[in-house]
Amino acid sequence: MPRPKKCRRVCDYPPFPVFLPAESGQETEYGCAEAGTEAVYMTVDEYETIRLIDGEELSQEQCGEQMQISRTAVQLVYASARKKLASALVEGRPLKIGGGSYQLCCGEETCGRRQDCYKYALGQQYQKAKGENVMRIAVTYENGQVFQHFGHTEQFKIYDVENGKVIASEVVDTNGQGHGALAGVLGGLKADTLICGGIGGGAVQALQAAGIRLYAGVTGDADRAVEALLAGEIVPNAEANCDHHGHGEGHECGHHGEGHQGCGGHHGCHN
Repeated sequence: MPRPKKCRRVCDYPPFPVFLPAESGQETEYGCAEAGTEAVYMTVDEYETIRLIDGEELSQEQCGEQMQISRTAVQLVYASARKKLASALVEGRPLKIGGGSYQLCCGEETCGRRQDCYKYALGQQYQKAKGENVMRIAVTYENGQVFQHFGHTEQFKIYDVENGKVIASEVVDTNGQGHGALAGVLGGLKADTLICGGIGGGAVQALQAAGIRLYAGVTGDADRAVEALLAGEIVPNAEANCDHHGHGEGHECGHHGEGHQGCGGHHGCHN
């Protein structure tokens, strides 16, 4: 039996999971720009090595410490990622990022870079204990209403629910985080569920990877939306991502369900 892969720690789900050549035609459902053009598929953990080594200029040893894998494993993953990136650039092929063996960081104490981690800072700033039987619901929030553009959300209203009733609520600033990083904010706040209006496909994937259940396309009063959810009047929905804004955000629209679990109360490794 082959040895199982070690779960690799990743800071955030990639905010832009699909890249397309500019002159290759119209994007299809699966991220391929033209009929017969095969996409290059890079895993999330491969992407993380590119981000840490090339983006943040960490050494391979430092990258391994951050991802909780050996330097040898980093070398193999990084080499695979660079080869795929070169193939996409040189051959003009679409690049799609997803899957792999990874676990999203939640800003926990064991994070080697927690001094620079916004999730860890959020956890320290908002230390409200979350009981074992408490569900934590986040709502994109503006002036009492469900804010309609997830990627530009400046505040979440957080509701703690126990036995079907709201026992506490608090408005939390996102501190300038946007788009893909907002899923990390919610993970740092230990949210289980998100209610929002419009949302891009890349953010949908980030929420799925964080194990956060999504109720999209919701409008009106935020408190009433939570009441409606608890009464069973709205159902989970991740298909409202393209109805409230245009596609010019670098997010993929459609073909985004991977069923991942992550730091929103889960700690399994994605495979």
